[in-house]
Amino acid sequence: MKEEQEGPLTLEQKKLVQDSWEKVKPISSTAAELFYGKLFELDPNLKPMFANSNMQEQGKKLMMMIGAAVKGLDTLGELVPTVQALGKRHVGYGVKASHYDTVGAALLDTLEKGLGDDFTPETKEAWTITYTTLATVMKEASYGTVAA
Repeated sequence: MKEEQEGPLTLEQKKLVQDSWEKVKPISSTAAELFYGKLFELDPNLKPMFANSNMQEQGKKLMMMIGAAVKGLDTLGELVPTVQALGKRHVGYGVKASHYDTVGAALLDTLEKGLGDDFTPETKEAWTITYTTLATVMKEASYGTVAA
């Protein structure tokens, strides 16, 4: 039997993302610290973008945004305009298309550390598809293309 497909994710993949996010929520402040630590390790040039930011508040915003996106996987059509607007706002912060790859790597690293054994290869694949899909929507809205 072929697995049902809903958008870029199968229903099982969507469930893996949503279930694993539920496990991240209780450690969201730690996850945010892990994320930004890895992000700045991967690309120290991104740190000045956050020079005037309260990183605890920034971490809360990040976790809320990811949570909203994960929840929005149930209604992808409604999520797309929100993600497009988010992408356009990030251009104003100095975000370049090439930064999305670094953010994706930091996100996957954070999930791996935060979820431990629950970050299975299937869960990693589901998160990779989710992030790539949303990042593509953001980049297309911001730059009119997905090229770096």
